[in-house]
Amino acid sequence: MGNLLSYSGISAKIRAMQSKLITEEQLLEILQLSDVPQVIAYLKRTPEYEEVWKDLDENSLHRGQIEKLLKTSIFHDFSRIYQFANKEQRKFLELYSKRYEIRVLKEIMTDLFDHRDTDPVDITPYCEFFRKHSRLDLDKLTACTTMEELIAALKGHEFYQPLSQIRNHENALLFDYGMALDLYYFSQIWNVRKKLFSGNDLKEITTAYGEKFDMLNLQFIFRSKKFFHMAPADIYALLIPMNYKLKKEEINALVESTTYDQARALFRRTYYGRKYEHLEAHNLEEFYNVMLRDTLEKEARRDPYSVAVLYSYLYHKEHEVYRLTIALECVRYGVDPQEALQYIRNN
Repeated sequence: MGNLLSYSGISAKIRAMQSKLITEEQLLEILQLSDVPQVIAYLKRTPEYEEVWKDLDENSLHRGQIEKLLKTSIFHDFSRIYQFANKEQRKFLELYSKRYEIRVLKEIMTDLFDHRDTDPVDITPYCEFFRKHSRLDLDKLTACTTMEELIAALKGHEFYQPLSQIRNHENALLFDYGMALDLYYFSQIWNVRKKLFSGNDLKEITTAYGEKFDMLNLQFIFRSKKFFHMAPADIYALLIPMNYKLKKEEINALVESTTYDQARALFRRTYYGRKYEHLEAHNLEEFYNVMLRDTLEKEARRDPYSVAVLYSYLYHKEHEVYRLTIALECVRYGVDPQEALQYIRNN
């Protein structure tokens, strides 16, 4: 009864928002349009975008502006849910929002590593969100011209420690800094989940994130074997330091395997290899997206008065923006609609 009372209002709010998301049928209609202005005109007629986009001139918008508008819609929806959430629900949302902070830091770091002589990262899609939900000073961070400056600007923030540890490594790459932030975030989620959640909420968060972390580790192990031929010690250092359905001994066997084919054979004996017969090492990345989406939908349907409904909506909203961005590119370059839809389904 407690969950029903605490989640009834926000669940109704999210169901209403969910009903406005772009469907696959609408995506197919979009992919059959002849140019990008027609896509914008189409989106302006949808419930999700009509109110905010109604005054825009589709013929004057360029690709970068459209992507900014789509990104902004993610943060707008997050803020709407946050305003409606109670104290306990906001604890999850505040934890979840760190992924947005990491996303922006990665964009800034990419510019620094590329030594771009262009304007700093465009922070306009993030400004309102960061003003309300973050302690990061975006103006200060985007003004940095080196990684040393960026890390120094983060002093006093929780991301300072993981990034400063990487800075001490000679020849650290952009990948290393990004992985340090991801590992910090994933570890924090796993370590604090029992403090923030209980009952069904704890079970659903553990399932959703547990399978996600297992699949990310599997992806990284197989990519490192197939493309980078990394030593086991280097692979261990970059894995998410937790396991759910993957046993520690199975992870060790996969990492220590001497060949990619040997790792594939070992994978067939794991929980995921046994449960999903059609799952192979080569399609892990594609299957990961499908599995996470299905897990979140199943948990949200099973218990619509739980934290799963928050996680599920935020995931689907981000996925919608990603799919629309791909659809815009496919229309722009005249990709066959069926071919484009298949590509979208796989991402």
